[in-house]
Amino acid sequence: MRRQFKTKYTVSYLLTAFIVLIGPLTAFALSLDEAIKMAKEKLPSYKASIIKIQASENLYWASLSPYLPSIDLSTSNKKFFTNSEEYDTRSYSLTMGYTLFDAGKRKTNRQIARLSLEQDRQELERNTLELEFNVKNAFYRALAQLEILDQRRIALKDTEKDHEVAEGRYRLGVAKLSDVLQASVRLEQAKFNLIQAEGDCRNALSDLNSLIGRPLDSEYRLEGSLETDLREINLQRLIERTLERPEIKKYRLSEEIARSNLFLTMSEFYPKVSASASYTKTGGGGSRIFSPEEKSAGITITWNIFELGKFYKKKASEAESQVSGETLNDIIRQVSLDVTKSYQDFIIALSKVRVAEEQLKQAEQNYAQAFGEYKVGKGDILSLVQAESALANARQQLIDSKLNLILSKSTIERVAGIHRLEEFR
Repeated sequence: MRRQFKTKYTVSYLLTAFIVLIGPLTAFALSLDEAIKMAKEKLPSYKASIIKIQASENLYWASLSPYLPSIDLSTSNKKFFTNSEEYDTRSYSLTMGYTLFDAGKRKTNRQIARLSLEQDRQELERNTLELEFNVKNAFYRALAQLEILDQRRIALKDTEKDHEVAEGRYRLGVAKLSDVLQASVRLEQAKFNLIQAEGDCRNALSDLNSLIGRPLDSEYRLEGSLETDLREINLQRLIERTLERPEIKKYRLSEEIARSNLFLTMSEFYPKVSASASYTKTGGGGSRIFSPEEKSAGITITWNIFELGKFYKKKASEAESQVSGETLNDIIRQVSLDVTKSYQDFIIALSKVRVAEEQLKQAEQNYAQAFGEYKVGKGDILSLVQAESALANARQQLIDSKLNLILSKSTIERVAGIHRLEEFR
């Protein structure tokens, strides 16, 4: 009974220790969505875009100021010296002013502030798409390097197997020393390729860690795949969706701001009407103060009859409005070209994946045939080494093809302003 209890206790203890030790290794597995979320929280350039929106929001609220009266309070204390005497005066003044009419100037300024705020919001959306693209790029490249590293390990095992067979046949006297040397050269090359793959993998993870705010030497398991079931894209719908990307909206807002600036310059040709009221109290000075209290109210009309600059400012604003319109047309032309080229790159990458998959099947069959023939003495070592090398290259070529396909998909998402192409489809 005691031994049975002790056995159960030991098993329970070992199971707990296993969970404690293995837990940290299996707990942190980074997915693409988690990486994007971490980058949004840590990337300084993205955080700066958010802070900029806060500044623009405050400027937008500040544009309400001309609609409200301004109130000034002032005080002064003066000491006068004359030939016969010296005296002090103290004055307190309260002044209130309000703009009754300014030919739409304050309304236009508020509209410009609103458009500027919307521009910053579109810039944040553009930065979000750019951040997602950069994280996708780094994430998929790291994922591809991990797969390449696994394939390099498999290739090393294949070359070790080939080398062992060549050595065994040489010891039996049925193979030449050159067979062993050929296999040794390929074995060392496989070791070299593995070391290179390990370095490339660490660099790829460092790029990803830099974006998500983790120590550059952090290592963890990546949850994801280079596979995608996306096979068809409607190019026309994609071009239409591209016209809604943040850059297009931002330039459309710039066009509106240019028109508002033109209206702002036109307000200089109209009078400005303002009302004011003040109360002033003065003390000290004895008999020299004729009016200790003074109250006033009035309306002021200011109309600039002639100023050379406002005529040329009007012409400049008209030109700027035309420039904004032409710039918008050029941006639309460019993004339409970009999305079309990205679509063509996707179609080409998709075709390459299919060819690489077929090539890998043939390379596996070729290597299996070459290995079997050499093992029984029907083939030569050179054919075996070449078949194994072609198989290793075919494995990496398939990974590179899948990587290019999924990166071309990410490029389309960035160019078209879409977070997930599958959702758009």
